[in-house]
Amino acid sequence: MSAEIIKLLLQGIEETAFMVAVSGMIAALIGIPLGVTLVTTGKGHILENRVANQILGTVINIIRSIPFIILMVSIIPFTRMVAGTSIGTTAACVPLTIVAVPFLSRLVETSVRDIDFGLVEAAQSMGATPVQIIRKVLLPEALPAIINNITVLIVNLIGSSAMAGAIGGGGLGDIAIRYGYQRFRADVMLATIVILIIGVNVIQALGDLLSHKTNKK
Repeated sequence: MSAEIIKLLLQGIEETAFMVAVSGMIAALIGIPLGVTLVTTGKGHILENRVANQILGTVINIIRSIPFIILMVSIIPFTRMVAGTSIGTTAACVPLTIVAVPFLSRLVETSVRDIDFGLVEAAQSMGATPVQIIRKVLLPEALPAIINNITVLIVNLIGSSAMAGAIGGGGLGDIAIRYGYQRFRADVMLATIVILIIGVNVIQALGDLLSHKTNKK
């Protein structure tokens, strides 16, 4: 493998890491509160609001039902408006974030919903406000599971970023298509696959370790 290809692979790793980091951080900032909101506005919970819960759940389900490749193409005008371009790693962050937010919010919803409601009732009996219950009961109790959720999200974003590269998003996917598939370079294709496999396993191992350390049970 030539020095040029190695340089391209390193650039691809950097671009993939950028796309995953940006979309993952934005998704966490938006998706975690959304997931908590889906639970707390549900029937019988501390911020019960069935209308808001139904609307939020419907919007999330609609976005989740659209395949990523179709979503990328269909929001090109929006992507161009936000990022100033419809190609490249910065542009790819837009659809990656849009698809990541509802994905993470549903994972977080499940994690928070699994918390024993008795803990919430105990906090209420001591006069805790809904905000205090969320900050001091729900989020701390769900933290290990939320870390696992974010790990799953990052792994999925790595795969989606590779798909984004296939239509001009840059990163390892772009290298695999342009230099591996189109030029019949099996070594380049294999290298990108190995890098992605290593990346996924490292992320999963780090996520499992962090989740284990925050689990006080």
